[in-house]
Amino acid sequence: MPPSPPSSAGTSGFSAPFVAGALEAALAAASGRPPVFAICGLQGTGKSTLAAQIAALAQAQGLRIAALSIDDFYLTHAQRRQLARDVHPLLATRGPPGTHDVALALHVLDKLRAGASVGLPRFDKLADDRLPESQWQRVDEPVDLTIFEGWFLATPAEEEAALGEPVNALERVEDSEGTWRRWCNTALARDYPALWARIDALWFLQPPGFEVVSEWRWQQEQALQASDPSRPAMDRTQVERFIQHFERVSRQALRTLPAIADETIPLDAERRPLS
Repeated sequence: MPPSPPSSAGTSGFSAPFVAGALEAALAAASGRPPVFAICGLQGTGKSTLAAQIAALAQAQGLRIAALSIDDFYLTHAQRRQLARDVHPLLATRGPPGTHDVALALHVLDKLRAGASVGLPRFDKLADDRLPESQWQRVDEPVDLTIFEGWFLATPAEEEAALGEPVNALERVEDSEGTWRRWCNTALARDYPALWARIDALWFLQPPGFEVVSEWRWQQEQALQASDPSRPAMDRTQVERFIQHFERVSRQALRTLPAIADETIPLDAERRPLS
């Protein structure tokens, strides 16, 4: 089991022993090939912080690292607008299953595992669009480890019977017939298992419940805005609406991932890992 750090991931990051344990687990995840180590956690849990800390420690040890997020593989703004016109207006919003370029993610992970040259996509969240390929990071040498983080990695689709009842006001008002949530669930069942199969080990940062996500996501948005005050960001009301797009799959992750992940790390309301 990983050691339990005293520090909060939401402030100063995870403790050095915890990060060292994560790197050790990551490197042991596959033999004879560069492993893909996945970190899953709902919005604001500290998964990006942990991924960055693991990468920094690995690089300090002379290892070559590729760091990716499921967010890097969002469909472009134009592609999502097309889905919104063709399928359902809620598909204009990035994040839920069905709004990622899974084929691109498979291509990148397979290239990294093969030690081949590849560009790592990047997504500009304030612009709500993928950066042009000329701005992607190039990896031209074989890596020792790929770190892959995301909010619903390895989460399975729900049963059809679970989709009938809306989980929040967004589904009740804007998806009253269930078209959007069924489309996303179908995509999760059809497209994403091939991506999950590329994962060699998975750690799940488990929050105390979905209810804390709103505050944690608001803190994220404030930090994003502070990083570039000249660009627009969401206000609190917009953040509250935004996270409703993720609630159904987030609750499914909370139900299922403790039995799927190689390690589940419970967090308290301050993002501190518990024993």
